[in-house]
Amino acid sequence: MKKQIPSLIPLLALFSGCLINLPALLAGENSTLPEVEVTNVRRVFHNGEHNAFTDMIEFKGKYYLTFRTCPGGHMLFPSSRILVMQSDDTITWKQVEEFSVPKRDVRDPHFLIFKDKLFVYTGTWYCGDAPPKTRTLNQHLGYAVWTADGTKWSKPIMLEGTYGHYIWRAASYDGKAYLCGRRIKHFTEGDKDRELIETAILESDDGLVWKTASLFNEKQGDETAFLFEKNGDLLAIGRSGSKPAWVMRSRPPFETWDRKQLDRYIGGPLLAKWGKHYLVGGRQLKNRKPVTSLYWFQNDQLHEFATLPSGGDNSYPGILILEPDHALISYYSSHEKDENGKPITAIYLADLKLKKK
Repeated sequence: MKKQIPSLIPLLALFSGCLINLPALLAGENSTLPEVEVTNVRRVFHNGEHNAFTDMIEFKGKYYLTFRTCPGGHMLFPSSRILVMQSDDTITWKQVEEFSVPKRDVRDPHFLIFKDKLFVYTGTWYCGDAPPKTRTLNQHLGYAVWTADGTKWSKPIMLEGTYGHYIWRAASYDGKAYLCGRRIKHFTEGDKDRELIETAILESDDGLVWKTASLFNEKQGDETAFLFEKNGDLLAIGRSGSKPAWVMRSRPPFETWDRKQLDRYIGGPLLAKWGKHYLVGGRQLKNRKPVTSLYWFQNDQLHEFATLPSGGDNSYPGILILEPDHALISYYSSHEKDENGKPITAIYLADLKLKKK
């Protein structure tokens, strides 16, 4: 008979004045989750605009960070751009790419290494020449840029097969690329009911032309992160609006899915494997205030180990696994203010170190 998981016992530590670390918990017979130290929390980008929605990756010996920047703010603006930063050491960053799509809002950029190329995927909303008064979900369209060397980048390429889909995180397995694609059921015009939003897993042989492999949420579909195991097992963590998130499992060709609802809401979910452990990150509400938190995921339960300095508009983390005991988290937040006392929305990095036993 398995032992019950003990309740969380908060352990306060001071990083930037507001970081909370939580100790690892026993998660089953003879199994202890690692304790994590969060250090060196720093702001790495702020240009006076709204900066948000991050991702990170290593490609051919270089480190990459991507995010959206927009002078108009969080909502839909044709003035939004996607930036890509590069670093040799994760300390000093330089911009190597910037792109936008005419008459469209670009956001939620995500990396994928596929066919020996580095892709940056972005979902887009149609705006015309000005911010739209109403959102038209059926006019979603995916775009990408790619590079083979990290220096020369393609122009933004429309992704065939993604019209009507809002694309999100990417993954690959066994020679195919996969995207999360959110859409209105039957592409019904004028419908905004969240119950009718479904989520598909899209697949591609070249990273540019896509088709639907399967539907995995037939209602309340939302942002979903995929993780493939070496044997083809697929683990997914999916947001469900402001309701508790879902954990989902399947295998190619994704004809059947197992689903289980978790105990909390996760906005902008991150899912990664660090050694033999699974890490989840994203926005949650603490005392009714949004913050970016990190968890170990084990036995279909979330075990929080850190809340990053964050507040207001925040979350959408990315991760780099640098060493067996060292990782780097990117995220955005608006918890800091400028010299005039106005909140800024900036990009942050934080180091994660596994504590030695």
